[in-house]
Amino acid sequence: VQLQASGGGLVQAGGSLRLSCAASGRTFSSYAVGWFRQAPGKKREFVAAITRSGFNTYYADSVKGRFTFSRDNAKNAVNLQMNNLKPEDTAVYYCAASTRIGISATEALYDYWGQGTLVTVSS
Repeated sequence: VQLQASGGGLVQAGGSLRLSCAASGRTFSSYAVGWFRQAPGKKREFVAAITRSGFNTYYADSVKGRFTFSRDNAKNAVNLQMNNLKPEDTAVYYCAASTRIGISATEALYDYWGQGTLVTVSS
């Protein structure tokens, strides 16, 4: 499966962005999907994950209550709605997919990665 992340940009603190990740090459409903991010000079970290059905989601504590992860398997896409953004959310955001898991925050369990989209939050 090939993943294409989009939706990044520059926003002021307190604003919102919606990231999308579109899949091609195989039915997306076969994959659990995760979002990870990497800030400048830092290691990549988990943000959110969603099961194949979309019924279950899991969030990092740092984004819980502000980010919402959803998927539309009919459109082979997932979306990450990010509200009340903070400067510390600034990072390159990556979507990733796996057929090996139900839902996971573990980066090594994801086999397919998109190219990343940059989110910059100004204070």
